[in-house]
Formats: sequence, C-alpha cells, structure tokens
Amino acid sequence: MPNAYIAGPLFNEGERWFDEQIEQIAAAAGYSTFLPHRDGTEGKIKSEANIRAIFAEDTAAIDRCDIVIANLNGITTDDGTAWELGYAFAKGKHLVGVYTDWRLQFKFQVVNLMIESSLNKLVRSLDELRDYLQDKA
Repeated sequence: MPNAYIAGPLFNEGERWFDEQIEQIAAAAGYSTFLPHRDGTEGKIKSEANIRAIFAEDTAAIDRCDIVIANLNGITTDDGTAWELGYAFAKGKHLVGVYTDWRLQFKFQVVNLMIESSLNKLVRSLDELRDYLQDKA
C-alpha cells in the first residue's frame, strides 16, 4: 500500500478539519496515511522538550511516503507546509497541492511560483483530489 503524508496548517479547528478531509480521501483511494496532528507520537502539544522529536518524526514520515498531499489554502501557504513540500521535492516525492480558495495570489499562478512549480498536480477542490487519486491508484 502506498504511503501519503498529509501536509497543512493545523493551528485551528478549521485547518485540522480540512486536513482530515484530505486524509480521508487519500485513505479511500488506497493510501496508508500520516497526518501529523493525529499520528504524531511525540504528543499533541508542542513544547520546548519535544520540538526536535516532532521535527525528526515528521521528516522521517516524509522520507517513508510516496506522495505528499498539501493543504495550500489561505492568503499565503503555511510556512511549515512550504518547508515540507520543499523537503519532499528534494527527495523526489510526488507532490499534490490542494487549493480551494478562490482568491488568486498572482495573475499567472495560483500560489507561490516555487511551490506551484514543484507540484506534480494542483487541484482546486476535494472532488478533483478524489478523482486524481483514484485515477493514480
């Protein structure tokens, strides 16, 4: 079973809920998933004592994955998500961005050009993500 790392902001209930919708779609398409705020073993609350462990755990999960699916919604992409995508790109992972926000950041691109250019696929809805992952499986 292929592995999917679900990247995205997780600082409020709405962000976590949307990341969980992405995870459910990936799981339904046949992926084993890693959702950092759900699957992290270093505790749910970040503290001075566990910051390095969380970093190590998340980078190891990206190393193990076949695909990274990232929630890119918002005026700007979450900085941690941007880092995860850059790291995954350097590792040669398949990258999918999910951007359902109708606000465009730039005239000829949906999100930051470095992020958008690194993606294998940018989808604009959860339905489009579902179709893409089912076709890829």
